[in-house]
Amino acid sequence: MEFDLATRAVEIAQLKQPAIHTLTEIQAHGVLLVLSEPELNILQVSHNTWQALGREPEEVLGSTLDDLLDPFQIDRLRQGLAQGKLELLNPAKVWIRKQGDDYGVFDAVFHRSTDGSLVLELEPALTPEAIPFLSFYHLARASIGQLEQVSRLGEFCQVIVQEVRNVTGFDRVMLYRFDQDGHGEVVAEDKIGEMESYLGLHFPESDIPWPARQMFLSNWIRVIPDAQATPVGLFPERNPQTQRPTDLTQSILRSPHRCHREYLHNMGVGASLTISLIKDGKLWGLIACHHRTAKPIPYDLRKACEFLGRVVFADIATREETADHDYQLKLARVESTLVAQMSEADHFVEGLTAGSTTLLDLVEATGAAICWRGHWTCLGETPSEAELALLVQWLERTKPGGDELFQTDSLARRYGEGERFKAIASGLLAIPISKQSYVLWFRPEVLQTVNWGGNPNQAYSLTETAGKTQLNPRQSFALWQETVRLKSLPWKAVELAAVASLRKGIVNIVLRQAEELALLAYDLERSNGELKKFAYVASHDLQEPLNQVANFVQLLEMRYDEQLDQDAKDFIGFAVEGVSLMQTLIDDVLTYSKVDLQGVAWELTDVGESLERGLANVRAKLAETQAELVLGEMPTLVADGTQLMQLFQNLIGNAIKFRRPEVPLKIQVEALRRDEDWLFSVQDNGIGLEPQFCDRIFTIFQRLHTRDQYSGSGMGLAICKKVIECHRGKIWVESELGQGATFYFTLPIGGREIASSATRRPL
Repeated sequence: MEFDLATRAVEIAQLKQPAIHTLTEIQAHGVLLVLSEPELNILQVSHNTWQALGREPEEVLGSTLDDLLDPFQIDRLRQGLAQGKLELLNPAKVWIRKQGDDYGVFDAVFHRSTDGSLVLELEPALTPEAIPFLSFYHLARASIGQLEQVSRLGEFCQVIVQEVRNVTGFDRVMLYRFDQDGHGEVVAEDKIGEMESYLGLHFPESDIPWPARQMFLSNWIRVIPDAQATPVGLFPERNPQTQRPTDLTQSILRSPHRCHREYLHNMGVGASLTISLIKDGKLWGLIACHHRTAKPIPYDLRKACEFLGRVVFADIATREETADHDYQLKLARVESTLVAQMSEADHFVEGLTAGSTTLLDLVEATGAAICWRGHWTCLGETPSEAELALLVQWLERTKPGGDELFQTDSLARRYGEGERFKAIASGLLAIPISKQSYVLWFRPEVLQTVNWGGNPNQAYSLTETAGKTQLNPRQSFALWQETVRLKSLPWKAVELAAVASLRKGIVNIVLRQAEELALLAYDLERSNGELKKFAYVASHDLQEPLNQVANFVQLLEMRYDEQLDQDAKDFIGFAVEGVSLMQTLIDDVLTYSKVDLQGVAWELTDVGESLERGLANVRAKLAETQAELVLGEMPTLVADGTQLMQLFQNLIGNAIKFRRPEVPLKIQVEALRRDEDWLFSVQDNGIGLEPQFCDRIFTIFQRLHTRDQYSGSGMGLAICKKVIECHRGKIWVESELGQGATFYFTLPIGGREIASSATRRPL
């Protein structure tokens, strides 16, 4: 009875990952003995001893190996076991008397199970003698010679399967490579014409589950000479010494799992030989040999295939690394250029984005973005800044790639919002620089057609027998095509290494620039302190002689008034006006020097109260000009109320000074809440100014009119600008000559937090 997997709620994870290492059955063509040391007593034996040895299991159990072999053979085996190097002993040819003069010749192979038990496996020898070294050498040399004649990796793989098939005589030989998702693809194949071709087909991960892959790591070669044979159990089932089943992980004869036998049957395979291809301790792929009927393979030939697999795969790994090496050198040159550009630039972001080489050149991305302290710099095609901000928040919240690097070729499958911008960012590579600061690379979605050997969504089925659920492999391996969406081209290992190396370079440069900024800040702070002292001392020291000049000039006018002509009196007036102007300039310089970030008194401030205080200081002039005031609702935020009062006083005083006499003065003050700040405006209908002078008027001592036309020192707007800069805001003016002026300034919502973060040492 079969069940629909989509509707039946069954826990299939354990069924997909069967405990293969706990299997205690062997294949019927050989005999397995579990021995105790040093006596070599037989503790366990397979049930098929009668067919192989002519003795019943009960007769063999409890005897010693001496009872099966003659003294010469026993002495040779004991000497080998005493050396402790089983690989030098294996395989050993042994002769066992069955009945009368009937002897059986076996390949004897020793190994130790994980629990320490000594296991002896006997397989009927298909050749009476081992393959001579020279024959083995010529066999391997001929194959390697063929491989040396090709240069491309695909051709190399094809020669491998041809040579393995020549050596073994199997009906079909495939080279099967695993991808990053655990699925496999047949990349090379050689077969007889009657068998179905699997070349280019993909097979789902469940075809070779994780425990089986672990077995392939432990055993470089795996042979099943008869896939239809009935497995044979051990007698007794448990090892009498350990009271546990003997671990057959390292066993050559270990029987395949029921599901694997059915899988081979469904493929029409009667015998198989599998050679593991291992790279850096991981299973890179397999050489799978299939035969339509049962096919015994001599032990020596299997070892020759294992050797061939190791040698040729070493060449595969070398060729892969060579192919990657050229690309790696290119990436190293790009990385070196980027680091050099960052070192020479004022800011590392400029070095990564504004030079002849950019981030896009490092990993062949179509888009890149840098988030540094909330500000975005983008190259190529990227999601919008709003989408990027949400993406960084997700990266910070989930930390899917740890602290060093995150990469995916299918962002939408991990981050649901990513489907909105799949066309430009299905692939994401991200490195963190500091908290919420990232460098991101993007690759677009690439639609791919994948050819599967059977529908991967129906890779297995469930059946239930006597209340027990079991997993069954699929029966069809016919071509099934799938269009893969939401995926980009994968990121290569060399690209990930290059990005990780670049991250170290960025962090080092950021730290160096932070130290330079900290030193510069210290120097500026010291310099500003000295300038403040100078301004304070200068103002007091200059005030005294100026007062004396003013007093003596006025005294001169009083005492000699009758003796002075009109020119002399005018000269005295000019001197007094000059002294007064000099005193005003000195006071304004002192006021300007006192406005700095360290002097900001941060507190919760009602901006409306600061505005009223500023208006109170110019109330007389407002009344004199009969100005119309329109005041909007003001917010409450963290700021320095006194400095804001001074700001409003200067801006409104400016509007009064530069009014048009023929037009009633109107001043309008408004505030607008935005995402990250408040936008304030002070608008008047005065004389205005030409747009090209809109930046100049904020410079210290800069004036657009003579003092004869309009009084003042030219310091008012410079002080306004400094107040706003100390609050981490911006100030500007929009105006047309004769059309009035509107002064805008912003104050961040964060207030003290934004200001204090700007004074902290950069990360």
